[in-house]
Amino acid sequence: MRRRFFFRLGTSFRCGTSSGIKTSASVPPLILLILFALSLSCSSGEVTKQGNLAPDFTLTALDGREVRLSDHRGKVVILDFWATWCKPCKLELPHFIELYKDYGQHDLEIIGVSLDRTGVRELVAFVEEWKIPYTIVIGTSEVVQNYGGIRGIPTTFVIDKQGNIFRKYVGYREKAVFERDILKLMEPVATVAGQNNGGADETSS
Repeated sequence: MRRRFFFRLGTSFRCGTSSGIKTSASVPPLILLILFALSLSCSSGEVTKQGNLAPDFTLTALDGREVRLSDHRGKVVILDFWATWCKPCKLELPHFIELYKDYGQHDLEIIGVSLDRTGVRELVAFVEEWKIPYTIVIGTSEVVQNYGGIRGIPTTFVIDKQGNIFRKYVGYREKAVFERDILKLMEPVATVAGQNNGGADETSS
């Protein structure tokens, strides 16, 4: 049995109630905002089912430029919701760094959506220390809501060249899992369409 590691946002949160949200100072303010958004958007989970068009967004990168998901249409996109304080997220970082170096010149884009409570300066320092070569953007409660509510991190979406959700993973995954998806999506469109019909989301709880 494979062990899957992730950081749960609001361990007892359930749709329609906020009774499980902890309000202590130890909970990052952005996470509290995200959990509030979840209480307003529990029904939006259907949006992120496999085969659906990935919700578009415009988010701010660490260098101040605006990053729009739809601008990467025609590329395979790994969209990773993460934070610097999340240990399983950090375990995945070397995988994404290696994958970007291996496939970044071959129609792969990786976008890390940071859910950190730290300021941009601290996040920039972290990215520089880890030598992260791909784009990091600042997450918002709106993008969390649009992606069906992010209840645990890392949560990673693999998006095909047409902008459709191919896989959703909650929790840590090995590099080989993402590489398998990337290689599938770089095959001819007709082949990938057939595989999409028989696929399924992989999540952990």
